[in-house]
Amino acid sequence: MTGGAVLRSEPLPRTVRLLLLAQVVNRLGAFSLPFLTALICADHGASLATAGLVSAVFGLATIPSRLAGGGLADRIGRRTTIVLGLCGCATAQLAIAASTSLTWAVTGAVLLGLAFELYEPPSQAIIGESVPERQRVRAFSLFSAALAAGGMGAGLLAALLGHWDLRWLFVTDAATCLACALLIRLALPRDRPAPPGADQDGTAVRPLRDRALLATGTAYALINQQTVMTLPLALARQGLPAAYAGLLFTAAAATTVLAQPLVRLPWATRLTTPGALALAHLLLAAGLTGYALARTLPALLASAAMWSLGDLLVMGRIYALVTDLAPPGGSGRYLAVFGTSWGIAATLAPVLGTQLLARAGTTTLWSTMAALCLLLAALHLRVTPESPGLDNVAEAVRRRVPDAA
Repeated sequence: MTGGAVLRSEPLPRTVRLLLLAQVVNRLGAFSLPFLTALICADHGASLATAGLVSAVFGLATIPSRLAGGGLADRIGRRTTIVLGLCGCATAQLAIAASTSLTWAVTGAVLLGLAFELYEPPSQAIIGESVPERQRVRAFSLFSAALAAGGMGAGLLAALLGHWDLRWLFVTDAATCLACALLIRLALPRDRPAPPGADQDGTAVRPLRDRALLATGTAYALINQQTVMTLPLALARQGLPAAYAGLLFTAAAATTVLAQPLVRLPWATRLTTPGALALAHLLLAAGLTGYALARTLPALLASAAMWSLGDLLVMGRIYALVTDLAPPGGSGRYLAVFGTSWGIAATLAPVLGTQLLARAGTTTLWSTMAALCLLLAALHLRVTPESPGLDNVAEAVRRRVPDAA
């Protein structure tokens, strides 16, 4: 086999495949969040700074949501927690769509934050526990691709509905949350009760102790959230339609789906976890530099595709690494603690993004994020731990697949 061939993969378990399908359904409507600030400004007359603070409040609420999701996943079960979170999201999104005042909209945003992350830890735990170590990077990459597959349709719907009425984005998102909850309830196996004597108070499962990994994860999430929450506002500041963000999200999603074979190429599999994450952040930096310099839609689309290649590498590797580090029976809580990085980022991103936009403009915003990516690439090579299971797989591939001459 040559270095350019794709490694043959075992089929994923049925439970994982059903979860991936459910995520496609959910993601089809998951385009409302990037337009929360735009709706608050357009329909409730809020200033740019106020809209950023509302998004920050949403992000702050996702931190206890993520931790609760991990605890509930390990206690009452994965399926039940996922359904609970999706139904909560639907209720909050309908409240935002029906809001007649800024206070009502803020209340809906807080409720959405409290429900938003409940289903993430159990979803990730199902994937991590259902596949062997050698398949985890591929499984988490496919999880990202499932979100992207739904995101392709979501971006197009956002571009269409965003020109009509932003409130319909939240109504559609609520409908897909409920459809996903029904699919999960019917398709996934029944939750098993915890065995007698199993840890119920969390004392045996300590939080993620690798502070460097948590710090770099938080920095990555901060950059990622800028491309989600701030992009519509940045486009509007450049004199482009905010709805173009839907097209850029679609381009990024399509790249994530089409680039899936890349993660199974021998040269990619041979990379250690720190090396793969460093390469990923170099690709992220290239995409963000494109955002800083681009002034036309085709150039922005190319930048979105470059960004998504880096994002694909990060998502596959980082969650496989955290799952490998988790103790037995505690992957839900372990993934939840690591996932608080997204809540911290969702809190800081809208504040930092709106301030940079207001004071320095779009070029400075994206250039700053690109510079941070370069710093993270260097840090991953120095401080990111290697995954014993994953990097043993990489070593096995090195022995099986020699470099092409």
